[in-house]
Amino acid sequence: MAGSEGKTTRSSAIYGDLRTAILNGSLTPSEKLNVRELSKRFDTGLSPIREALNRLATEGLAQHADNRGFIVSPVSLPELMDLTQARCWMNELGIRRSIELGGADWEESVLVSLHRLTRTPRAPKDGRTGTDPAWNLAHKAFHQALVSACGSDWLIETCGQLFDSAERYRSLASLAGASRTDPRDEHQEILTAALDRDAETAAKLITAHFQRTSELVQTVVKGAQP
Repeated sequence: MAGSEGKTTRSSAIYGDLRTAILNGSLTPSEKLNVRELSKRFDTGLSPIREALNRLATEGLAQHADNRGFIVSPVSLPELMDLTQARCWMNELGIRRSIELGGADWEESVLVSLHRLTRTPRAPKDGRTGTDPAWNLAHKAFHQALVSACGSDWLIETCGQLFDSAERYRSLASLAGASRTDPRDEHQEILTAALDRDAETAAKLITAHFQRTSELVQTVVKGAQP
């Protein structure tokens, strides 16, 4: 039993490392995920590696191709557009329901999450391109807080999964040096509408927020397609 638990823990740690590398662009779209090479890299057996890769495949972050083993899932403009539309639909519903059902605790959680986001440096401390992992976590926490009072755990989880899938695209754009130049604080605008209980404006703002990011990364995605 102890050995089984140890293997599961090891597989989860490997899964976490690989998942982070895929989301931040360190592992690039269509890059091969060789089981034996990963086994050497993580100094572990083949079984934990396969378990981790299978978990990534169920999330759509990796694919198992016949005679090729596992690869990082490719990116494409059709998927980006589909993903963006799904994010808009789900988050619009989530924020509308949260505005309707959320109380003082929800308002506080949204305020705190935005405060943490604004206090977290976006640029990596080591000067590299891209965004700091701490900012990515704070960014997701804010968007999840917005929908956290919707009354549906499934909707909240789905919004989180869609955020992660979109984060992979945004990371590719960030690593390529693409950045938003709009001086408006879109997160603050969304927060203000939510706390004003203006569901219509909040829904429109969050959709525009996602669509602007999608437009930014489209040219980068074209270059990243095999």
